[in-house]
Amino acid sequence: MEKPDFWNDQDKATAVLREKRSVEKKLKAYNDVNSAADDGEAMLELLSESEDQGMTEDELSEELKALDKEISALENRLEELRLETLLSGKYDGNDAIVSIHAGTGGVDAMDWAEMLLRMYLRYCEQKGFKTDVVDLQNDTAAGIKSATVMVSGDNAYGYLKSENGVHRLVRISPFNSAGKRQTSFAAVEVVPQLGDELEVNIDPQDLKIDTYRSSGAGGQHVNTTDSAIRITHLPTNTVVTCQNERSQLRNKEVAMKILIAKLTKMAEEEHKENLNELKGDTGMVTWGAQIRSYVFQPYTMVKDHRTGAETGNVNAVMDGDLDLFIKAKLSQDAREGINQ
Repeated sequence: MEKPDFWNDQDKATAVLREKRSVEKKLKAYNDVNSAADDGEAMLELLSESEDQGMTEDELSEELKALDKEISALENRLEELRLETLLSGKYDGNDAIVSIHAGTGGVDAMDWAEMLLRMYLRYCEQKGFKTDVVDLQNDTAAGIKSATVMVSGDNAYGYLKSENGVHRLVRISPFNSAGKRQTSFAAVEVVPQLGDELEVNIDPQDLKIDTYRSSGAGGQHVNTTDSAIRITHLPTNTVVTCQNERSQLRNKEVAMKILIAKLTKMAEEEHKENLNELKGDTGMVTWGAQIRSYVFQPYTMVKDHRTGAETGNVNAVMDGDLDLFIKAKLSQDAREGINQ
């Protein structure tokens, strides 16, 4: 950072500063845990000498409650540090791009996609992540067809990557007058934001770029000019859109960033599949293979089909409490030696 040309490359400089803050944060957490452990040990010594200090039973009980509370807090912090050690994947420290697409299920599926968007925004808020909804395709009936969110924060991709896959909802449809139970699907795609890690070459001739009028919120300028961008990568038929920014140029920059991230992940997954074929592993993730089910009626349950983790508190999950599932998946990947 003391080099005179350090700030010449803004993206690289920002990445270095973020890494510096991450290391400082981990060091502070380590020191805080050590300090808390020392305090707990000192308190135990004092309590062991309680009779000599003339403490009453009530005073001793209060001290024990305080110690138990400190021990619980210390255990929680140690668990957080343990999880952070599991985030050793190539891009785990990167920011993330989360895309949500309504699947089969008609208007219920689009409503479900919007519910998932809210769930992830709440989760990111609780984790202290910054979010920017760069694309939102609204439906005229209810819900959304798709959404793309840029998520910034320490290990954002590392935590969110396990959400990649198909999410299944079972409930009594609010859009069905007969009150029938409806099953809906939505796909969640999570890719890391990339800077200097760019590993794909994109031929401009392979891109089809369309402009159109934004359909989302954003003020008079956004809705009256063709500022929205749709980029199609013809060889892979990968389509990305961005309509959140006021200028067409900025929307194009953001859309290209998302496209690069998606193509990089596709290239890596293709390489993994080739390796799996050599190893005889035929397991493939497909659209119909849901990773998690959310049951609202006739009973309440959220169950992850990969790890077996489940809870009956559907409301908490939909309010962003995803730690149970993310921790279980990170631990499973660590046991199986999977580094994504």
